[in-house]
Amino acid sequence: MSQPQPQPIEPAELPALALATMGKAKFPMLATCDGDQARVRPVSPVRTDGFTVYVANLRRYAKTAQLAANPKAELCYTDDDHNQVRITATASVVTDQVLLKEIWDSNPLLRAYLQRPDNPELIIYRFTANEVRYMREWALEYHQVPFKG
Repeated sequence: MSQPQPQPIEPAELPALALATMGKAKFPMLATCDGDQARVRPVSPVRTDGFTVYVANLRRYAKTAQLAANPKAELCYTDDDHNQVRITATASVVTDQVLLKEIWDSNPLLRAYLQRPDNPELIIYRFTANEVRYMREWALEYHQVPFKG
């Protein structure tokens, strides 16, 4: 049985294909470093601006210490068609009060769970893309996605 051959991709199509995959996948896996051990878990972004992804976190979660020790991370989205987007990123804590208010106001689950925007447990991380790669189902190779950082 031969493996299906993916359709060729025009480089100019890559950003739109990657963003569409991210939109369909919704919940990426986030990989962080815990010393010399990789750790991965699903996350629910609270905002996405192109290839910049914002994730809410509680201070007591293990990823807080992991990202403080090493802010390098990767997000991997896989949609139902098995297309993938991998965003190699650097994490930073969001301190911009206007942005934090926008995220808080647009997220009913965050409000229901944490009750108030100044909850000391809440951290919003910004994952700023350093590299974005896209792979169409069965392609077995990644394409570099051009993006403006």
